[in-house]
Amino acid sequence: MTARRRRRRRAAPPPPCAPAADEDPRSLGLWIRRHLEWLAVQNYSPRTIDARRRVLAGFHAWCAERALARPEEVTKPILERYQRWLFYRRKADGTPLSFRSQHHHLVPVRQLFRWLARENAIPWNPASELTLPRLEQRLPKYVLTAREALRVLAEPDVRDPFGLRDRAMLETLYSTGIRRLELAGLRVTDLDAERGTIVVRQGKGRKDRMIPIGEAAIAWIRRYQDEVRPELVVPPDEGVLFLSREGGPLSPRWLTAVVGRYVEAAGIGKRGACHLFRHTMATVMLENGADIRFIQQMLGHVHLSTTEIYTQVSIRKLQQIHALTHPTARIEPATARPLRPLGGDEDEARAALLASLDAEAVEEAHDVDSSG
Repeated sequence: MTARRRRRRRAAPPPPCAPAADEDPRSLGLWIRRHLEWLAVQNYSPRTIDARRRVLAGFHAWCAERALARPEEVTKPILERYQRWLFYRRKADGTPLSFRSQHHHLVPVRQLFRWLARENAIPWNPASELTLPRLEQRLPKYVLTAREALRVLAEPDVRDPFGLRDRAMLETLYSTGIRRLELAGLRVTDLDAERGTIVVRQGKGRKDRMIPIGEAAIAWIRRYQDEVRPELVVPPDEGVLFLSREGGPLSPRWLTAVVGRYVEAAGIGKRGACHLFRHTMATVMLENGADIRFIQQMLGHVHLSTTEIYTQVSIRKLQQIHALTHPTARIEPATARPLRPLGGDEDEARAALLASLDAEAVEEAHDVDSSG
């Protein structure tokens, strides 16, 4: 197997904020570009800025169709009209936008007008009293059992180099519950096999965290590093752990497609991809007695809607919880035993955790396809 030359992508330049010769210097489009530049200056992630750019471009087009050219022409009744338009909008398959998707379309608009008022671009904020749709708390539609998870893990053909790579990726997703973007961003130096930990750098909210990873996942990663990665890497080696056929990092869309195919091929009657393993990791550890705050740290959640913000727990204690409650934490699994809850309404907290995971999955899907 020979590595192909990796295509180097040039970073897209930031949108120009100076008006063109024939552009109204107070146009809504120009203010949107200035707002996106402000987000970049405030160190918002490129992914967040890109998602807001797509949403605000749709709002700008909606306004242009109604001859609304400047921010001051947008009033509260017009924003409420836009909200009703989102409610009645239908996607290509004829289905309506979910309330969560409507929420994702409205929040950047509300934040734009709040910024415009602060910049004195408009005399008042017409979105200040805009009521966002209520978001339901749903439990994940599909969660794998430990046995079903093992069936999915066994799908890649590990005799094939890329099957071995995919097995290592699936094991990592199941053992740690990290997000697909976090998996794609892992570097060789982020894994500490001796201590049994990985460092997730610049996760959601641009926060780093250290979490445990099980022995089974470490064993597969080591085998991939020894047998496959040297053949994929293209000098200069930038240190990305999981590489594509071209020797570059893996894209989130590709990860979703590949993991989804393995789930379907397992014949378990359930659908999902990377986030399915995030749901499953949390669920199996909860069922085996892990306390909610340890799961919270594993997932990188700052807070849950119905629980207080917990203080940080030590990585050593978190490793003990992981080893006791995750089926693949040890190559020879230890017998799990129920752990004593650390206080609070455990049932309510568990429901909130699973609901937040479902909301996160919807948000992630929305980032990939802004059509909702």
